[in-house]
Amino acid sequence: MLWFTVPNPSPIPTSGVDDDLVTPGVWGFVITFLLVVVVVLLIIDMVRRIRRVTYRAQVREQLAAEERAAHADE
Repeated sequence: MLWFTVPNPSPIPTSGVDDDLVTPGVWGFVITFLLVVVVVLLIIDMVRRIRRVTYRAQVREQLAAEERAAHADE
């Protein structure tokens, strides 16, 4: 008797895969579409907030420059 056994050969995979079982379907499309919409809205909001911060910094800089100019004239 042998101390080991010969492993059984693995079965050969078949190419007959049902396309309806491996596709995401309608729900996959809907969820992906909603995620894209949410990401686009978040990007738009982020750009708006960054612009607002940049504009506020520019206004503060202009006010500080005007105040320095007013003190320099006195």
